[in-house]
Amino acid sequence: MTRKLLVAYDGSNLSRNAVKEAMKQASELPDTEVHVISIIKSTGPVTNKAISRSIGDELAQESQDQLNHIKEEFDTDVTKVHTDVVVGNPDDNPGISICNYAKENDMDLIIVGSRGLGNVKKIFLGSVSNSIVQNATCPVLVMK
Repeated sequence: MTRKLLVAYDGSNLSRNAVKEAMKQASELPDTEVHVISIIKSTGPVTNKAISRSIGDELAQESQDQLNHIKEEFDTDVTKVHTDVVVGNPDDNPGISICNYAKENDMDLIIVGSRGLGNVKKIFLGSVSNSIVQNATCPVLVMK
């Protein structure tokens, strides 16, 4: 039976640690499928739609380029790796989109950094990792 891991990647050092943990786990259990996703949020309602779409497209391409580089780092002869850029609802915490992806794709484990690239540092967990821990329907591994 294939084990399915989901890694939430935002470009931060701690999300990079999450990718490394997924690589480690995949190397230890050959029948592992890894999904690495980035969540981008479209800009708020005050932004012109054309500008918002342009910004979203640019962010999506930049994120996809990073994910393609990560995919190359995995031993794809042993591990199936999928990458995806998900456009999240601007009103929702990105953790909700991550949990929805995990549920829709029957993930066995979500691996996430304890804090991402946000400007505000939380005392314990970042807002996204906290949202994932509170809302996930599968186990969550939070990396420091």
